[in-house]
Amino acid sequence: MYKYYEIHGRGHNVRCKLYYNDLRASKRAVVFCTGFAGHKDNHAAERFSEKLLSKYKDVMVLVFNWPAHGDDIKKKILLADCDTYLELVIGEIHTRFGISELYAYATSFGGYLLLKYISGHGDPFRRAALRCPAIDMYDVLTHTIIQQDELELIMNGKEAEAGFDRKILVTKDFLEALKANDIRSRDFLDYSDDILILHGTKDEVVPMESSKTFAEDQVIEFIPVENADHRFQNPAHMDLANKYVMDFFFS
Repeated sequence: MYKYYEIHGRGHNVRCKLYYNDLRASKRAVVFCTGFAGHKDNHAAERFSEKLLSKYKDVMVLVFNWPAHGDDIKKKILLADCDTYLELVIGEIHTRFGISELYAYATSFGGYLLLKYISGHGDPFRRAALRCPAIDMYDVLTHTIIQQDELELIMNGKEAEAGFDRKILVTKDFLEALKANDIRSRDFLDYSDDILILHGTKDEVVPMESSKTFAEDQVIEFIPVENADHRFQNPAHMDLANKYVMDFFFS
């Protein structure tokens, strides 16, 4: 089952979707971090949650909107707000639900944000799995997601929407913040044993080689998923990824 609710704190309002069997029996929690232009009703998060909760009765999965994503009330995305949203979600699980055993499953832009958070705050998760993480999010946005005419507008101080099925208002300040926060220059060796990276070999949005190189540099376990695209739209690829993640978390 699931329910919607909101986290209020530090002037922010984080809209969440919580999957669970029995809240009183929940002793472990997975924070699901969606990708760029994603939202709390993410289909991949729902599929993962159903698989996970059918096997483990004492786990909950919390999915949330990043700033300016889904039905979030903010109109513009700021990198600093993304950091704060994740911090509020982690604090909520600790204080409201009394759960200290945390895991994270992040995709694409969510993978970038999760790694950025870990590098700045330490790793609050027992283990973290990243699927097709946008290691160089600045490059992904400016060369793949944002059209060149839109990029010219943004770099000239205008605003433009970018994304896939849904669009996010992107500003020059946001792009400059991404460029200034290149996580490839940061050290994750202290956390590498507790991180897993999966990446589809046919990813059309985030080059697999960027994840592979990052994983090799940081001594992180890397698993290529043959013929999987960025969204893992083939159910067989998604089920395989979810199995890898669940085994990594709890086996």
